[in-house]
Amino acid sequence: MTLQEYDYARESPSKLAASCLLLALTMKNLGGWTPTLEYYSGYHSQDLHPLVKRLNFLLTYQPHDKLKAVRTKYSHRVFFEVAKVTPMDMLKLEEILKSC
Repeated sequence: MTLQEYDYARESPSKLAASCLLLALTMKNLGGWTPTLEYYSGYHSQDLHPLVKRLNFLLTYQPHDKLKAVRTKYSHRVFFEVAKVTPMDMLKLEEILKSC
């Protein structure tokens, strides 16, 4: 989804990937940013929080009238229907990120 948005072009690919991973871990309730993830990614959890919030906002308020191909593709079970995952409530995400 970020490939379709110019606002994310200025982010480094590694930071974007790390932020996506942290958001996915949080959404699926699989834990937080571990010391191992911090070591291998080079990012502290706090460094990723602003981008994680922006990514969740993108998922929450995505326009449904354009660029439907990506959403349709990732709604298929071959791709584990990740496009159908409900975004997190922004306040709940904020609380979880503060505790990390």
